[in-house]
Amino acid sequence: MGESTTDFILKGEFNMHYTSEVERMICVAKGPNHGSAPIPQEGKWTQAKEIKDISGLTHGVGWCAPQQGATKLTLNIKDGIIQEALIETLGCSGMTHSAAMAAEILPGKTILEALNTDLVCDAINTAMRELFLQIVYGRSQTAFSEGGLHIGAGLEDLGKGLRSQVGTMYGTLDKGPRYLELAEGYVSEIALDENSEIIGYKFVHMGKFMDMVKKGVDANEALTKATGTYGRFAEASKVIDPRHE
Repeated sequence: MGESTTDFILKGEFNMHYTSEVERMICVAKGPNHGSAPIPQEGKWTQAKEIKDISGLTHGVGWCAPQQGATKLTLNIKDGIIQEALIETLGCSGMTHSAAMAAEILPGKTILEALNTDLVCDAINTAMRELFLQIVYGRSQTAFSEGGLHIGAGLEDLGKGLRSQVGTMYGTLDKGPRYLELAEGYVSEIALDENSEIIGYKFVHMGKFMDMVKKGVDANEALTKATGTYGRFAEASKVIDPRHE
């Protein structure tokens, strides 16, 4: 059996200094010590005592003090070390460059190092804090998945075309709502009925479009193939460009 922390302290290995009041006290037995409660991790119950005991894939969201932007951070952690990091940002142009640096900084660090590393953008720092809390308390996405997920699972979250799931909507009291981007892609047109209510939209799946262009497909042909509609688009009384009409 290895020596406990208490054994080291009693032997003076930590060079502990006590006040005279404590020095004069008699020693009272501590009683049973059952250790920490086990947490679910990758299909197992783990009694986590050190950073290396932590594994799992999970997500966290962070924001900066002025709340000008937000970050969604996805980490795949094995034995306490970050193996994979996905950083998705919203609403702040500078944050995208901070995310580029974070993608280099995070992999290879322990989650404790990452928690105490300047990740450039405060929204990314906050996301790291929130994600740390989740995973050390056993609230990871892979808590009950035996063996966890392979490295690359974070990237697969983006789906085909490897683009973040972005929703951008806009509306005013006088002119009403505008759909600009949904999970399907960039909204090029919205369909209105006879009451000028939205009944559908046309979209361009930008990931698929760029994949085809990179394979040599003519841009106009690729645009046609990557375009789709949703709802009762064909029944529209009027079709408008949401950005200019």
